[in-house]
Amino acid sequence: MTFASPHNGASDVRHSPVVIIGAGPAGLTVGNILRAASVDCVVLEIETREFIEQRPRAGVLEEWAVRGLEERGLAGNLLERAQRHTECEFRFGGQRYRFEYGELTGHHHWIYPQQLLVTDLVREYADVRGGDIRFGVRDVELHDLDTDRPSVSYTDPETGERVLIRCEFVAGCDGGRGVTRSVLTPDRAHISRYDYGIGWLALLAEAPPSNDCVVFGIHPNGFAGHMARSPEVTRYYLECPPGDDPENWSHERVWAELRERLGAAGAPPLAEGRLIEKRVLDMHSYVVEPMVFGRLFLAGDAAHLTAPIAAKGMNLALHDAFLLADAFLAHLGKGDSSGLSGYSAACLGRVWDYQEFSQWLSGIYHGASSGDPYRAGTTLARLRRLFGSPAAASTFAEQYLGKGANY
Repeated sequence: MTFASPHNGASDVRHSPVVIIGAGPAGLTVGNILRAASVDCVVLEIETREFIEQRPRAGVLEEWAVRGLEERGLAGNLLERAQRHTECEFRFGGQRYRFEYGELTGHHHWIYPQQLLVTDLVREYADVRGGDIRFGVRDVELHDLDTDRPSVSYTDPETGERVLIRCEFVAGCDGGRGVTRSVLTPDRAHISRYDYGIGWLALLAEAPPSNDCVVFGIHPNGFAGHMARSPEVTRYYLECPPGDDPENWSHERVWAELRERLGAAGAPPLAEGRLIEKRVLDMHSYVVEPMVFGRLFLAGDAAHLTAPIAAKGMNLALHDAFLLADAFLAHLGKGDSSGLSGYSAACLGRVWDYQEFSQWLSGIYHGASSGDPYRAGTTLARLRRLFGSPAAASTFAEQYLGKGANY
């Protein structure tokens, strides 16, 4: 990455109002919104199309996020194929406790694996709306971001030549390890980090869901989670030490712990199957403030990571994308820069609310397994309050669904 003269030996110089780096939910949503308004943009992605369309990630979408996609013509397949969830279930002390947030609030969640949403968004952007997307690019560099003439260069994977794109804005949607995030050095932005000190063994099982909703198991052995992904595949989580080796978890050990931690009176037996994914996630979060440097605007995981404790990450990425695309359109079409100048603050309100909720929910999930009798006792007190107080239930439902009054 460099901020020097942008030429850098480029033999192919092009122009586009917006360059989007990263073809995840945020980048593809921004691209689709711009293309629908006939604004040219270019999406650069280091991976192949096949890779991003198959990469398993999140799967929970909040109702407001789906409505936002629907309003922009991006939810057709989702609304036909996604599962609609109106309740979840907690299991602790050998009992089952249903939390019917749909009945309580009139709102719900959608379950739709991220790779399916990405597939839909790529097809809409590239195949339907004729958007310019370049896969497999290498050595992406950003230039002159703190001027009114930024540019992006990269190596074309087919020709090996350097390509330079002059632009007005760069949207950084390439995650926490991408090139755009590396621009925001400590003198340009403050990065707040939080380490939960725990790990989750993330599992995909080739097995049908064993319950009709999401299940949270609160157990002295550690947290366990059950989340449907499709009629044939189920996502499971098991709390484990941070940095644990997935190979320490044999097929037999995984299913024995799932049965133990998710066991409860009257619960149906788990439908077991082949484990097709097994990786350890160390629970941590970060927030970049501001989410802007010059003509670079970060969105999604490039700007903030919310540990998957509350399943908020994909929703935050879409929230950023809606705001950023609308701000680009207002500036490019009407000369109105208020959306761009207020972009970071508008995003960070929801980001910090979701971070706080994830931290609070972590106390529920992991208190019983902390080894601290005091934390275990307060965890049970929180759970009793959740199921005994209508006010506590309403507060939880509002946060769980992303329905805060200030959004």
